[in-house]
Amino acid sequence: MFDRLAIIGIGLIGSSIARAAREHGLAQHIAIADASEAHRRQAQELKLGDSVHEDAAEAVRNADLVLLCVPLGANAAVAAHIGAALKQGAIVSDVGSCKQAVIRDVAPHLAPGVHLVPGHPVAGTEHSGPKAGFAALFQNRWCILTPEAGTDAAAVEKMKAFWAAIGSKVEIMEPRHHDLVLAITSHVPHLIAYNIVGTADDLETVTESEVIKYSAGGFRDFTRIAASDPTMWRDVFLNNKEAVLEMLGRFTEDLIALQRAIRWGEGDALFDLFTRTRAIRRAIIDAGQETAAPDFGRSPAAKGDAQS
Repeated sequence: MFDRLAIIGIGLIGSSIARAAREHGLAQHIAIADASEAHRRQAQELKLGDSVHEDAAEAVRNADLVLLCVPLGANAAVAAHIGAALKQGAIVSDVGSCKQAVIRDVAPHLAPGVHLVPGHPVAGTEHSGPKAGFAALFQNRWCILTPEAGTDAAAVEKMKAFWAAIGSKVEIMEPRHHDLVLAITSHVPHLIAYNIVGTADDLETVTESEVIKYSAGGFRDFTRIAASDPTMWRDVFLNNKEAVLEMLGRFTEDLIALQRAIRWGEGDALFDLFTRTRAIRRAIIDAGQETAAPDFGRSPAAKGDAQS
């Protein structure tokens, strides 16, 4: 599909793309760049690419597809650095979960004839680094592409074909709408997880050993989410703050209503809410976006089902 694929950033997502692209024969040459010497060394040991570079501009030279797999906060600097090295007709995409920020930070650094097709594979685990990746990560997961109006249609079709080839279901979405949807399906849940685990850590009346020893399924799954990469999630909240704050406002209103129902013993209201939310869980499983397997589907055999 591509003569040269350049992957900038070889963490969980970047290394999984490299493995999947290799497994499905999607690139003649896979070039990898990462600012971390440890990551570059691991990429070489794992044979994730045909060439490994410290300088991202070297990696993207003559590349047909460049995938930015770096934290959102690094996109502007990376795009500024590689812009002059990109060839005419190259496609630049990314894997971040905030699309308006990617367009804002990357587009100004791309020359005419270089096509920006922002993307977001809605897949991941709480693990990070080159060793955490696996080729099946994107199987039966959604990848959302958010090209601006006027983007080269052939470039968009090629990105759709790329993600489909590594197992994803592909959706086209307007960037602002994407950011709003992901705020409630991913960003706010992560923020809640970080907060509740932090609250447990702060409680002076509960020792750390008790929190760990008696962690039931609910708290345990919160800690899985809260173990996600701190740099990545810091950048997510800083770059999608309008949508996150809007969803947090709605969540706060609903939480106050729930608090009132508990205070006044409104059992019917609680039962109705829990019934509705249980149905949503079943719908997610039926849609193939989660597994009903024991242990929340988090056993090694179901590793590919862990989703952010």
